Amino acid sequence: MADYRTLLVEVDGGVAVVTLNRPEARNALNSRMGFELGHAFATLDADDGVRAIVVTGAGGAFCAGADLSASTPFGPNGDDGPIDGYPAISQISPWELSTPIIAAINGAAVGVGMTYPLQWDIRIANRDAKLGFVFTRRGLIPEGNSLWLLPRVVGATAAMELLLTGRIFTGAEAEAMGLVTKAVAADEVLPTAMTLARDIADNTAPVSIAITKRLFYRYLETGDRQAARAEERELFSWTAQQRDAAEGIASFLEKRPPSWTMSKTADRPERVR
Repeated sequence: MADYRTLLVEVDGGVAVVTLNRPEARNALNSRMGFELGHAFATLDADDGVRAIVVTGAGGAFCAGADLSASTPFGPNGDDGPIDGYPAISQISPWELSTPIIAAINGAAVGVGMTYPLQWDIRIANRDAKLGFVFTRRGLIPEGNSLWLLPRVVGATAAMELLLTGRIFTGAEAEAMGLVTKAVAADEVLPTAMTLARDIADNTAPVSIAITKRLFYRYLETGDRQAARAEERELFSWTAQQRDAAEGIASFLEKRPPSWTMSKTADRPERVR
């Protein structure tokens, strides 16, 4: 991994933990962190040894939104400008990655601190954390694909209220709305996320995960149910003929952990690359 200035990255047992590491700024996102986060995701996704990614924040906050101390929210501020060789986060769609991303929202998350994890796959939150899509209270509009995605996650009625008011709500409210999978005590957020990540890393087939994730997001955008069903059948048949399917069945019958050998990046069909 690169020597990041705004992130800490550790990989253990197939699980990568990415920590937003600007605690002095409550992990507010500046352009350097955006570039580094995009680079980290791309690098970890290309590594077949990484089966799940967990993102959390250093200190008491998850991410206090964009760094408003810059000349513009994402503008240059000293070393915070673009970095040669780092892909911008806007150029990497998390839903197009092969690796599940789990947000461990350990503390406050507002603005981009909510729209980024909204783009990820699973969210665990501190039940007492202050969360919010606060854009309209800053003279902005909601960004990060949230106007498209939030209604699909929580429903149109709840999404409209959150986006128009820009109000602060708690992790417990987010769980009740279905915005997060689970809301737990602050000290249980990362362990809960890690338990989910290790379950994925230990027990699920990497190519099956990659295909499932890609199709899930693809079908959010289609109204053609029959075409989706036909593609699903075709890819189910394809997976059934692969060696990981044989291993999955054998490990279940033999009551042992599976040993997957297929690559999440190299071995899936071209149509879901």
